[in-house]
Amino acid sequence: MTSPRVDEVRSCVAQARTIVVKIGSSSPAGDSGHLDARRLERLVGSIAHARMSGARIVVVSSGAIAAGFGLLGFPSRPRDVVTQQATASVGQGLLMAHYETAFARYSIRVGQILLTAQNTIQASQYRNAQRTLSRMLDLGVVPIVNENDALASNEIRFGDNDHLSALVANIVRADALVLLTDVDGLYTAPPSDPDARRIGYVPDIASVLRTVDVGGSESGVGTGGMVTKLEAARIAAASGIPTVLASAEDAGPALMGDPVGTVVAPIRHRGSSRRLWIGFAAEPRGIVVADAGAAHAVASGRASLLSAGVVGASGDFSAGDPVWIDDENGMHVAKGLSGFDSEEIPRMAGRKTGELRRELGPEYVHPVVHRDDLVLVVGRPSDGARKTAVDGV
Repeated sequence: MTSPRVDEVRSCVAQARTIVVKIGSSSPAGDSGHLDARRLERLVGSIAHARMSGARIVVVSSGAIAAGFGLLGFPSRPRDVVTQQATASVGQGLLMAHYETAFARYSIRVGQILLTAQNTIQASQYRNAQRTLSRMLDLGVVPIVNENDALASNEIRFGDNDHLSALVANIVRADALVLLTDVDGLYTAPPSDPDARRIGYVPDIASVLRTVDVGGSESGVGTGGMVTKLEAARIAAASGIPTVLASAEDAGPALMGDPVGTVVAPIRHRGSSRRLWIGFAAEPRGIVVADAGAAHAVASGRASLLSAGVVGASGDFSAGDPVWIDDENGMHVAKGLSGFDSEEIPRMAGRKTGELRRELGPEYVHPVVHRDDLVLVVGRPSDGARKTAVDGV
């Protein structure tokens, strides 16, 4: 697929019917790190203008901890997880109160949606979130989405709202993702470097991830940084969604498609909602190992994984759960939905269709992972799906 021109991508953002806007902790916060109501009101004014121009808007907003730690007497953002969770539970209500007041000036209603990673990992919860958000948008409501910091465990969480915003963009089938931060775009090096230059257009996000030197969060208020924003842009690009990285001060122009910040081109047409969920939200529960021939066939993008090409499985999973498909060298080849329970696969491994029918019964004569239920990946096994590039969605 040939990369579109920068003006074409900007035009897509300007004409987007559904836009996800991610607001980082530093954007509505003052120099002290505390929530600044006036800064938030200015941001809401830009978003409300886009909403009144006909766009359906979803706001993914950090800031619950920033809103809460001052109320509880902490001089700065707490570092331990339990105190952060308690602080978020206090701050989330204040954050929503500010959003409700600010949007009410434009006669726009808002609603709160708190998600955990589990809500996107489990297919039924993913569909519930999809239905709820879709109905809110149909009713003209602006959903205010945040990670449920008060309940999310440290072991299974988004960790930053950049990743969450990309998944929400998939959930609502967004036409554009706008990431607002404390810098005015992507630079060739950390902005503190005097030789750093702003990159206005990224036609190929994969090449940027390999070559551009980016650091962590500059503000000290949030948990993300440019790395997490580029990862969110990569997920959006692979989903057919253009992304704008811009300063919160440029929120209005960014939403209008003006030449501010950095715009990231989509790299393919959008896949089905089901395949997007498999590729970016579903957390594998186990591994199915394919022999060389089967791994090559699956990697071609045209074949299902059949029992004849399976050499083993690990993990505890049920039919319908997401699994990795690995080759015998331990490389991830694909991620897909298993057609069988984990305890069934060893006795099926290596058997052809006729043997399965004769020895186990006709109910076993279907793929271990059907090609319609898998997406290709590129990368070695790591500590999570976020560090493995997803292809073919």
